[in-house]
Amino acid sequence: MKYVMEALRRKEAQEKLPVIRMEIDYELVTLYDAMQAKDKVQIIKAKERLQQLRAQLLEIDE
Repeated sequence: MKYVMEALRRKEAQEKLPVIRMEIDYELVTLYDAMQAKDKVQIIKAKERLQQLRAQLLEIDE
């Protein structure tokens, strides 16, 4: 039973990968736009979100 649950978790994680990558792409665009506009608040928010997404991506890759 333990192996079945672990396999299901891995499958769910693999299904989340494309979504996380799309979110990273979106946040990179947001960061670029904020940098162009010199919006320091939005730059900080985008960087924080990118760090969160990076952590999720690394968690799945382990």
